[in-house]
Amino acid sequence: MGRPRPPALAGQSRAHDLTGAALTMLTKQLIYVTGLPRAGSTLLCQLLGHHPDIYCTGHSSPLCPTLVGLRQHLSNDDFLRAQLDVEFDLVYQRLMNAFRGFMNGWFAESDKAWVVDKNRGWLHHLETVAQLDPDFRMVVCVRELGQIVGSVEAQHQKTILLDFPDHSASLSRYGRADKLLGPEGVVGSPLRSLEALQDLDPALQNRLYYLVFEHLMQEPVQTMQGLYTWLGLPAADFDPQNLTVTPHESDSYYRFKFPHATRSQISPPTPHAVPPRIQQQIHQNFAWFYQIFYPGLLPQPENSS
Repeated sequence: MGRPRPPALAGQSRAHDLTGAALTMLTKQLIYVTGLPRAGSTLLCQLLGHHPDIYCTGHSSPLCPTLVGLRQHLSNDDFLRAQLDVEFDLVYQRLMNAFRGFMNGWFAESDKAWVVDKNRGWLHHLETVAQLDPDFRMVVCVRELGQIVGSVEAQHQKTILLDFPDHSASLSRYGRADKLLGPEGVVGSPLRSLEALQDLDPALQNRLYYLVFEHLMQEPVQTMQGLYTWLGLPAADFDPQNLTVTPHESDSYYRFKFPHATRSQISPPTPHAVPPRIQQQIHQNFAWFYQIFYPGLLPQPENSS
């Protein structure tokens, strides 16, 4: 069960390791929101923003790719590697301090103890998160895969004169689904990272909370209360039919195929029609996903006579 970290007091944001060197600590309790596209992360952040103890802008954040890019840049720096050759422990701790210091500065404008950072990339870098933030909490949004594909296809039909970033507009519907779910696809890439999470140490897996899109849409109050209980936060009342609407993030990056609009009411979407051949292929290729999250949706094998 997760417990909230109290806000750091002045003069208490630093500790010392066994060597006596100063170690920078995170001053906020981060809630890392990640998961599959079209799986409710925008709505989740909108609802998290209703909690009085949580700071949430609702927009996808550049913090994750910035930290990854900083790691790549520093790893290629000849001077840094030369210092590591001489004083590895000290210089490596400098890296830890610098990364955590950047994370602290990123949310310095808020006086709230809890902050939300949303980025699909967190799903790929969970072990790095665990190093920088041992007390991390990560919420992973999932949704039935056929409905994700159907949602993307429905939006494409509304914006058919705009191409996808990977130029898949000219493909057949089956071809687009195949690209979406491919190893480098917008859905397939985080899906494979999600599969890899199942191999993690149980201590890390206990810091993951899988939030099911269908549950959030059908029972938003109960679902959010379950999340707050896991976080160790008090309940926060909200009216699913009277939500605060904020300006949403840009949709042009993905050519308006993955909209992020927020709405004043929660209305479960009408189920999308998915061609049987596509749905069958999804069940076959990602049986592990259904066994974990949607076991009742897998087709049952026919009894042999």
